[in-house]
Order: sequence, then structure tokens, then C-alpha cells
Amino acid sequence: MQYSQRLAGMEARFDELTLQMADPAVINDSDLYRKTTKAQSDLSEGVQKYREWKAVRENLDQARPMLQESDPELRAMAEEEIASREPELARIEDELRVLLLPKDPNDEKNVVLEIRAGTGGDEATLFAAEVFRMYSRYAETHGLRVEVTSASESSVGGLKEVIALINGNKVFSRLKYESGVHRVQRVPETEQQGRVHTSAITVAVLPEAEEVDIQIEAKDIRVDTFCSSGPGGQSVNTTYSAVRITHLPTNVVVSCQDEKSQIKNRAKALRVLRSRLYELELDKQREQIGAERRSMVGTGDRSEKIRTYNFPQNRVTDHRIGLTLHQLDQVMEGKLDPIIEALTTHYQTEKLKTQTEAA
Repeated sequence: MQYSQRLAGMEARFDELTLQMADPAVINDSDLYRKTTKAQSDLSEGVQKYREWKAVRENLDQARPMLQESDPELRAMAEEEIASREPELARIEDELRVLLLPKDPNDEKNVVLEIRAGTGGDEATLFAAEVFRMYSRYAETHGLRVEVTSASESSVGGLKEVIALINGNKVFSRLKYESGVHRVQRVPETEQQGRVHTSAITVAVLPEAEEVDIQIEAKDIRVDTFCSSGPGGQSVNTTYSAVRITHLPTNVVVSCQDEKSQIKNRAKALRVLRSRLYELELDKQREQIGAERRSMVGTGDRSEKIRTYNFPQNRVTDHRIGLTLHQLDQVMEGKLDPIIEALTTHYQTEKLKTQTEAA
């Protein structure tokens, strides 16, 4: 196999880290132990798949000489073994190539989810609320935690804007291709003529930046406090618990009024601010990379119309990969795995092509 030497090195490093995890000197150093377990965990999937590949290859190496046996039963057994193992070996090799692709450093991060109503007036705000519910249900079924930092309701009960933090295991790797314009086609509840209208919302999925990623200086921010609006009881509406942070160099403004505590709101707002600034830095890097490479790997640009939700036909179409499912009712209940898996496979394939061409 093309990458066997690299995989053997990974396996040796994995075994070395496993031994270190049992070393008292490592165990007693919490920072070192955490780094060691993280490094071992990062290698575990690739090493497990490599060991699976070695086992299948060994079975094939044992079966092939049996094709020369004079006993027809032994030859038949060997033929059957080879016929089943060769496709399995090819499948594992494909999976190993994907695992060896350069990792997106943001894949492990939590995300900031921002949904905003676009064209379509009240209907767009209603759809924004439904899409937020869709992602919330998806998060719930995958053991992820959703924390709303701010929300602005419309007069018809929809959402003009909602910003939330989603925390859990590899959240960005799951949701990073959701950024873009989401279009809905259906008959609005307020429409008397029964005509299908088209509305749109924007979805932004930002990797949550940590303090080590983005340093925010105290002199660069202005913090304002104000009374929260909306439901929440007397304490929420009469105390200055809501926080608005303005990043002066970029003029990025973030508000949070979800918590009764000003301290908690400030902490949440800073998390969102870091992620917005981190996204700005990523955008600068993408511009330097150039349009050709961006088109190869996909940027999830929010200006792109990425998906259409057609309610009359119970159809959802992702325009980037030409995927159409007549399961819109299930998708709106948070069953996004078929779409997310298809997108992941598509972009991994694109990266593999790019890697092969560069080799």
C-alpha cells in the first residue's frame, strides 16, 4: 500500500504513547497526561484501521498459495476467501486514505451557530425558527448541548435572528458545511390565494475560538449593560444583566441577554466575539490561498445558496452536490445525517483528488 510506511510509523507512535500513559511520571503530571491521551486518541482510529488492513492482507497472503493445491475443495475455499477479502481490503484502503488526509484544525471545536431571516418578511422569520429547531433536534439526538446567547423574535412568533453555542464532540466537523443561504418554498400561513412563496435565511457555522486562538485586549473592547427584553420575569427585565460588547478595532458587536447573571452573559458574549474575530482571520487566510484552492476544498461561503426546502413536494435539495431527498418532514425533525454524511464524503473525495493530482 502507498502509505504503509507512514501507517507503520503511526502504529509505533501509538504504542509508545500507550506505554507513556501507564508511566507514573506522566500520570502525576496532569497537563502532560492530558496531552498524551489526546495524542493517543487522535491516532487510535487510523491505527485500528491499519491493523484491520494488516489482518485482511495476511488472510489473503495465506489464501493465494492455496490456489495451486491439487485438492479442488481447498482451491474452492481459497477462491471464496479471496473473492470476499479483496473487496474488503480495497474498502479499508479507501478508508485509510481518508483518515490520512490533513486534518482541519477546527474539526474538534464547538461552534457558534447564527441564523438570520433574509428575504421573505414574516415567512422568513418563521422558517428561521424552524431551522433552529431542526439543528436543536439534531444536536439533541447526537448528545450535543445548545446554549442560546441571543434571540430576536418577530411579531408572528418567528426569529429575526438567533445566535447559539453548540458544545460537544467534534461539532464543527459535523456542521461546517451548513453555512450558506437556505431557501424555503411553500404556501405561507398568511397567504389566502394558496400560492407558493420563496423565502430565504442565512446560516453561519463558526468554529468557537479559544483564548489561545484569539487574544482580546481589554483596551480594544467596550462593554455596555442594559435591561434584557422579552420573557423572563421581573428580575430579567429590570436588572442590567444583558451585555453588549463592541470590539473597537473591527467594530464587531455581540450582545447576550440569555442569562440572569451579567457575568455569565459577558462570558458567553466573549465566546461569540472570539469566534467572530477568528472567522475574520480565517477569511483573510482564504483570500491569500486564492479562489482556485477555495473552490477545491469548499469554503461554505455564506453568500452561496446551498439548499432548498420544498414543502409541497416534501423535498430537500442540496445544490452543491446535487443531492435530493423526498424526506423533508424527517429532515425538519433533525434527521440530517444523510445530508451531512453525503457532504462530508463529497468534500473528502475532492480533497483526495487534489492530493492525488499534487502527488
